[in-house]
Amino acid sequence: MPQLLTLARAVRLVGITRGALQNKIKSGELATFEGKVAAEDLLRVYPEARLEDNAAFERIAQIKDSAYSRRVRERVLPSADALVARLTQISTQLAQAQAARDYYRSIVEHLQARLRELGESVGGAADGSPPAMSPAAVRGLREWLKHTLESDMEADEAPPLLVQDSFMRIMTAQVKIVPSDHEFFVEGNDTLLEAGLRAGLSLDYGCSNGNCGQCKAKVVSGQVQKTRHHDYVLSQEEKEAGVVLMCCNTAMLDLVIETAVAERAGDMPQQKIAAKVKAVKSMGDEMRLLHLQTPRSNRLRFLAGQSVRLTLADGASASHPIASCPCDDRNLEFHISRNRGDAFSDGVFGATASADTVMIEGPRGEFVLNEASDRPLVFIACGNGFAPIKSLIEHAMALDVAETLKLYWIASGSAGHYQHNLCRAWSDALDNFQYVPLTADDLSAAAMQAALSRVLQDHPALGEYDVYVAGPDLLAQAAEHLLPEQGLPRAQLLVSRLL
Repeated sequence: MPQLLTLARAVRLVGITRGALQNKIKSGELATFEGKVAAEDLLRVYPEARLEDNAAFERIAQIKDSAYSRRVRERVLPSADALVARLTQISTQLAQAQAARDYYRSIVEHLQARLRELGESVGGAADGSPPAMSPAAVRGLREWLKHTLESDMEADEAPPLLVQDSFMRIMTAQVKIVPSDHEFFVEGNDTLLEAGLRAGLSLDYGCSNGNCGQCKAKVVSGQVQKTRHHDYVLSQEEKEAGVVLMCCNTAMLDLVIETAVAERAGDMPQQKIAAKVKAVKSMGDEMRLLHLQTPRSNRLRFLAGQSVRLTLADGASASHPIASCPCDDRNLEFHISRNRGDAFSDGVFGATASADTVMIEGPRGEFVLNEASDRPLVFIACGNGFAPIKSLIEHAMALDVAETLKLYWIASGSAGHYQHNLCRAWSDALDNFQYVPLTADDLSAAAMQAALSRVLQDHPALGEYDVYVAGPDLLAQAAEHLLPEQGLPRAQLLVSRLL
């Protein structure tokens, strides 16, 4: 029987995106069996894959960790109990596979013996009719069976793909969420909540430390292990139904859990959080990076691309898009441009310092990623419209669904690409990401038209993409007029107007 792999494991083993794999399936190049792919088919389609190492994933993980400004944490092995459970499971499956192999070998050997007897007695029937099988046919079948058995005995070395898959199953547990069918992997002693958020999923939770019970999930199959005490008390009925708190449990074995995943802006609750200023960093004379940190027990739930209202200690307030990934919901980044005379901008460029309190209210906005789509993604940003685009890009990287991502960033002068090095780092680290900086003498309507013409020139079949545009009204107007005219379905165009 062929070794079958889930799509999530296949993309991790080969080092491709889920979108690229799904395109191979849609084109008929790769067959699926109940949502899984055969290891030998995977190697046939991707013969150049280096399955003996994990370098591609390490590169992506490193650039993600840097881009997302995640808190530093120690990468540890799974617990001893988890390792024992996973090794026991794999050992059991190997024993079952060996027993099945021995059983089928005995059938083949029995068939070979029967053919030998048939070959010795084959001849014409009593009535003179020809035999059912000729002696030559019997000999040919016996030789084929002999060759097959000998080849099976010589195949002592396990395919690298299956070795790597076995190692992955020991080190990580795969979790599937129903009914949304999202999947993610739990590494080390991460809780289900931590691993799900790191994978880019918008799971329902509140305090994240076992007090509120908002992160309940029902274990449909598999085994979990409690990793920390929680004060929230589950009812007896919930316990009997397999309900656990995701923030206090990790996966012992592969899991299927039932819980909600926010996919639309309307799924996000409105929140009000007092955050502390972690840092205010210069990104040029006219731009500041405002880094806020929420309390551990009260993190901001939001979707990539959304905005919040920020209020400084002196009462100055403004609405700004979040420039960081939801996968790090405690560390929030904002790109604040200099606007002399604006109280909020003057405060960030002036007196605001570390440890100051900033009130966050939100999130708001419909400029969010269409997670159900596996189409390639094109992002077009102008000026500080890069902020929500950056959040979307990092979220798309975490989900690892899109086959390709391409960013066009329009700015006036070289200083306008204020995080140019970050974009270059993405491009260097990720094979499926491209960065095209576009410099304009001014940000006029003509400049916006010229930039969009460049996009259309690079993508004559733009209807095959999802396009996200963020910037001033001149860019928004031009995109909404020009791109649909050139064949982009309006449903595949999402625009954010920044003041």
